Amino acid sequence: MKGFVFLTAALFLVAAVSTSAYDEDDLPFDYYSKSCPKLECIVHKKMEEWIKKDYSLAPALMRLHFHDCFVRGCDASILLDYEGSEKNANASKTLRGFEVIEDIKRELEKECPKTVSCADILTVAARDATLAVGGPYWMVPYGRKDGTVSNAKEADQLVPMGHEVVTDLLELFQSKGLNVLDLVVLSGAHTIGRTTCESLQYRLYNYNGTKKSDTRLDHLYLNYLERKCRWASEYVDLDAVTPKKFDVQYYKNLQKGMGLLLTDQLLYKDSRTAPIVTALATQPDEFGSLFSASMVKMGNIQDYLSTDGEVRLNCARVNAPTNY
Repeated sequence: MKGFVFLTAALFLVAAVSTSAYDEDDLPFDYYSKSCPKLECIVHKKMEEWIKKDYSLAPALMRLHFHDCFVRGCDASILLDYEGSEKNANASKTLRGFEVIEDIKRELEKECPKTVSCADILTVAARDATLAVGGPYWMVPYGRKDGTVSNAKEADQLVPMGHEVVTDLLELFQSKGLNVLDLVVLSGAHTIGRTTCESLQYRLYNYNGTKKSDTRLDHLYLNYLERKCRWASEYVDLDAVTPKKFDVQYYKNLQKGMGLLLTDQLLYKDSRTAPIVTALATQPDEFGSLFSASMVKMGNIQDYLSTDGEVRLNCARVNAPTNY
């Protein structure tokens, strides 16, 4: 069995390398090498400052990037702030980290005005957030444009809310050019961060209308959650064992019936995803490499034409016609 797991992980690594191979349509890594060479230094410094003040901003920014990319591609449409925008959707009500992106944007406007898109800032900020919690490093390709459209209804239709079945998630990921490996690997971001008890109370008290708990939950973990989540507004760690460490404990938790969200736990119950969970649970180095590759793939989702975007001067609103 151990040999099978190692072989499986090796095959996953090969798959990740092959899918991340450079294509002529991919974004370039040197996009800002002349126009804003200090970009990554500025972002890294700012991220260190913010996360030192509030560690929870690291997983929050990773989640913000995910929400952005799965609605209209990675175009910073999640940052636009007006009535009916993605930011004000039900699916976005617990998102955080907007002030971090705005702070980085202001600093970059001083260094290289009208140059770096908010979409690129959010993408590299998510990378540095991962680094800050002990996750892997990867090179970020640049050149994304900022979208000019943001729709709350689209966010509510597309963003997973934690109760979907695996088939629904696979269809969503495939529609964005991602695969089953990307689904399981990117779900591993739940090794850090937290969620509101509101998102899981139905699993504790009335699963599928039974007025009972979800039997897949480990009984000791269930007892803990019932005490912790008496109020929907309370927060609970996604990983109950090592909540502030980027590691493979998330996958080990799934094997023990300690997946907090239903979508997480079902990954270990579905025949298409369970073998990957089993492999990653004992392969921390492979997980880091695969996570890097999948984050690059996700960051390259573009559901817009390059001529449709802009470089916003303020990440919360589109540019006025007179800005250029």
